[in-house]
Amino acid sequence: MKRIGLLSDTHAYWDERYIKYFSECDEIWHAGDIGSMEIVDKFQSFKPFRAVYGNIDGQDIRAIYSKHLRFTVEGADIWMTHIGGYPGKYDREVIPEIYRNPPDLFISGHSHILKVLYDKTLKLLHINPGAAGKYGFHKKRTLVRFTIDNKMFKDLEVIELGEK
Repeated sequence: MKRIGLLSDTHAYWDERYIKYFSECDEIWHAGDIGSMEIVDKFQSFKPFRAVYGNIDGQDIRAIYSKHLRFTVEGADIWMTHIGGYPGKYDREVIPEIYRNPPDLFISGHSHILKVLYDKTLKLLHINPGAAGKYGFHKKRTLVRFTIDNKMFKDLEVIELGEK
């Protein structure tokens, strides 16, 4: 069983509450637009950290993280990317692969809109954790926590950090 802390779109903004809310998590995942190496360093020094780069991330972050990250946790196939769309509106870049080989969990960021949807066609769960930073049009800053246990996703929580 693994407890996951998920966020996106920090845009170089650090909130000490990330530590508070992710303290009981086994890993932290960032779905892109990290914004600075300082943010990367803080997360890496706290917990095991997986991330993808987003469209605002510079070459320093792109040198460490990839555009797409596919991996397995607790038997579940996970695909994380920054610009991926959502069920019924997947980004054209992910469409060929997601239909050919759908993951169990598809994570994307970019939109700053929190979404948790089940794709009945592809039989996958989609999560966009919204935006944890202060830059963008979103009104509420959000994080997501969930558990993966033997390929099952459970105990999903949305955490609102308040107004941006």
